[in-house]
Amino acid sequence: MMEQMLWVLAIPASVFMVFVAPLWLILAYRSRRQLDGSLSEAQREQLRRLLLQAEQLQQRVQTLEQLLDQDPPRGRAGS
Repeated sequence: MMEQMLWVLAIPASVFMVFVAPLWLILAYRSRRQLDGSLSEAQREQLRRLLLQAEQLQQRVQTLEQLLDQDPPRGRAGS
């Protein structure tokens, strides 16, 4: 009777240790590495391009603001 109970516990424990635990560890470390913020080279290049584009857009906005500040204020039509 005792031997049967040991087999009942040993089989699921063996399956867990052989299949589930290694997969669990691999997925846990992979997700932790992704959360650490390490960027791939492609992601870094995309980030550089986006930063350059943001700087260009900022310069355009500043130019537009300067042009709009130079325009004389217009009143309402009919005033």
